Amino acid sequence: MANFLLLYTGGGMPQGEAEQAKVMQAWGAWFQKLGDAVVDGGNPFTPEAKTIASNGSVSDGASPSASGYSVIKADSMHDAVEKAKGCPVLQGGAKIAVFETFPAM
Repeated sequence: MANFLLLYTGGGMPQGEAEQAKVMQAWGAWFQKLGDAVVDGGNPFTPEAKTIASNGSVSDGASPSASGYSVIKADSMHDAVEKAKGCPVLQGGAKIAVFETFPAM
């Protein structure tokens, strides 16, 4: 099994308290369904970001502008994508980029 980073872009949380509670329940149900495959449930990002170039210069923002992440375990890229398809972030209009990670150290 490998670890996969799910990088969320776009989407958003609904305004009403009842709607927000539904979204949080959906996240809990998705994590429960994934079980031990959840390595790091992740967190949303604030809009504030900085980009550091190879020459050390720093600029405001990031490209792409990510909105959050999770890390899961899966048997393959296909398996990770199938698991990601159930992520509640998609219901809020976000997209998910799936990246396989590998141990470098």
